[in-house]
Amino acid sequence: MKRWMLWLPLAVFALLFAVVAAGLFRPADRTVRSAMIGKPIPNFTLPGMVPGKPGLATATLTAGRPHLVNVFASWCVPCIAEAPQLMRLKAMGVPIEGIAIRDTREDLLGFLRRNGDPYERIGDDQRSAVQVALGSSGVPESFVVDGAGTIVLQHVGDIRAEDVDDIAAAVRNAK
Repeated sequence: MKRWMLWLPLAVFALLFAVVAAGLFRPADRTVRSAMIGKPIPNFTLPGMVPGKPGLATATLTAGRPHLVNVFASWCVPCIAEAPQLMRLKAMGVPIEGIAIRDTREDLLGFLRRNGDPYERIGDDQRSAVQVALGSSGVPESFVVDGAGTIVLQHVGDIRAEDVDDIAAAVRNAK
């Protein structure tokens, strides 16, 4: 048997190890982007979840004024982390609409009491049907919708302090 054949298993192992190591150091971007960007917001009507606050419907988002639509839940830890940024956006004059995913009224009221309420309306999406129709893959996730009801921007994950100015500008520029 040839001498180099003895080293073949070690060479194959080294090659396999190098491929795995490269994947660990350069993981693929696993962000799921919505196919709805640049398209009209889907037709929906969600009942209200909070007493005295209306639900959310497509008609609200197509009435000529841009909005930030925030998909969130009271049980979502990153949603708690993004709450101060949503309050800051509200203070900057950004109209924010909420879609609560698989939540209860009591839990949502507690969440809003503890973290603030930046929402003009909150729709109750118990079966995540609107969330899926938007192309959202999780919570929190936010969409900038222009005055005609077209989705112009998707922000995956919690909104952080460094994202606030860009999102406010996107809402201002969405006519």
